[in-house]
Amino acid sequence: MPDLGIGGQAVIEGVMMRSKDRVATAVRIPSGEILVKAEEYISLAKRNKFLGLPIIRGVITFFEMLILGIKALNLSADIALREIEKSEAAASGRQYIEKEKKSSSLVIIGTIVVALGLGILIFFFLPLFISSLLNIERDAIGFNLVAGTIRVSLFLIFVWGISLFGEFKRVFQYHGAEHKSIFAYENGSELTPESVTGYSTFHPRCGTSFILIVALLAILVYSSSDTIYALITGFPPVLLKRFSLHFLLLPLVAGSAYELLKLSGRTRDNKLTKILIQPGLWLQRITTKEPTTGQMEVAIVALETALRITDSKLAVKKTCL
Repeated sequence: MPDLGIGGQAVIEGVMMRSKDRVATAVRIPSGEILVKAEEYISLAKRNKFLGLPIIRGVITFFEMLILGIKALNLSADIALREIEKSEAAASGRQYIEKEKKSSSLVIIGTIVVALGLGILIFFFLPLFISSLLNIERDAIGFNLVAGTIRVSLFLIFVWGISLFGEFKRVFQYHGAEHKSIFAYENGSELTPESVTGYSTFHPRCGTSFILIVALLAILVYSSSDTIYALITGFPPVLLKRFSLHFLLLPLVAGSAYELLKLSGRTRDNKLTKILIQPGLWLQRITTKEPTTGQMEVAIVALETALRITDSKLAVKKTCL
């Protein structure tokens, strides 16, 4: 099965899709209409040879998807708020006046900083702190196995916890619709809900699989770095030095995880690959749900827009933002 490099993300009542040179976000509003916003976007990794080198391109792609994902979520939130304001205006009998909403770059940057800060604190520093309390610093492999287990456990608890909120069910359904439509495109199938529905909601290149690969790969990389540090200095790194060393190596871990994720997409039919990607696919049993026909329509619109497909067979009303 070919890996055509299409990626995406579920947003509020919609889906964001990214192709090699375009990003499109499609959102369903209460009237049934699908609002679509598209913008041209070519990755820095494709515009600069150095940034396109293996591992480095993974770090670049991670930050680009983080920025694009937050922008798409911000757009879907703005649309949802506008529809709520329309409904409230209609209920009160007053005329709805459209307010111009501009996504501030400072707000987006601030959101990214806060998200990264919380992620580093909860999923990066906290596992090291808890592991250090067990007094096993001298055993590099044992220490990082414990820290890695704590890190993976925290992530699983977080994912499972948000799945308990009913509001997230629809987001997970759109996540499933995103995967199904990408699978259909990769297989050369017609992009219609009837054709897309037969595909799986579990995709080997999913972002949740990426995070799991990062957590597992970190055990190997950090065990090696701690061992090398102890051999050079004669003693294991203390907590803050260990945190600093691991943090500096995080781009290497993330970039390597990206290469492994891409490799799994290209070799997904290989027997060994099928075994190795199973944990990530199991995790998607939580983060993806079976979508409705309407949700698959939204995912298809986003995909077709990102791919510049104009001969859509969908009989839905679309408005470009």
